[in-house]
Amino acid sequence: MTAEAEAAKTPAEYVQHHLMHLSSSHDLGFISLDAWHIDTLFFSTLLGVIFLTVFRIAAVRATSGVPGKLQNFVEVLIEFVDNSVKDSFHGARDFIAPFALTIFCWVFLWNCMDLFPVDLLPSLGEHVLGLEHLRVVPSADMSATFALSISVFILIFVYSFKGKGVGGFAKEFLTHPFGAKLLPFNVILNTVEYLAKPLSLALRLFGNLYAGELIFILIALLPWWAQIIPGLGWMIFHILVVTLQAFIFMTLTIVYLSMAHENHDAH
Repeated sequence: MTAEAEAAKTPAEYVQHHLMHLSSSHDLGFISLDAWHIDTLFFSTLLGVIFLTVFRIAAVRATSGVPGKLQNFVEVLIEFVDNSVKDSFHGARDFIAPFALTIFCWVFLWNCMDLFPVDLLPSLGEHVLGLEHLRVVPSADMSATFALSISVFILIFVYSFKGKGVGGFAKEFLTHPFGAKLLPFNVILNTVEYLAKPLSLALRLFGNLYAGELIFILIALLPWWAQIIPGLGWMIFHILVVTLQAFIFMTLTIVYLSMAHENHDAH
């Protein structure tokens, strides 16, 4: 798109353009699906590789002597996550702690993409690679947040079976909290509770980052001289949102897995 065409856009067209994904469509004959959000997959993978690479470099360079800045940073982060897991999860932490660390770092990096100027990467993608659309914030894409929350949802059942056994899980699902005589109410309540967990995880993260992205886009509609104060102010506030949402997603994941693993009949 040329600069003239970009300038000719109405505000509504500008916002709509920035909220559209680079998609791979699949025509199934009876229905056409935007099956893959290529931009979300690319940036999610790229940020995951960056996370793994940084931690790998820190592990390779780790020393028992005076640690460097990178080793200090990674050790502080690992200790912080490990303490969070230790406070909430009372079973074996061999998997939970690395999983929680991955979620926190990955979601944090997802969210940090919202701090880039809204036109920077889409313009580079358009003029250098010829991409019509490009959204760079994976956590502002509901498909990404639901993919992550569904992985947590699956682990809830894994840890439920691990902590209670299949029979114990079935008993708890059918008889808690009202007892065996009110089995239908127990099933309805527990079904709603289980479904609410991935929904709350996905929608909370998506809603906050989508709103943040939209506000940055609206600020970009202002003349350049009027963008400085609101843009800087929102960016400073959004840094807190970026970190807080990663922490909340990690903490709720730990709590949900702890609740799943705990055998309530043992109390």
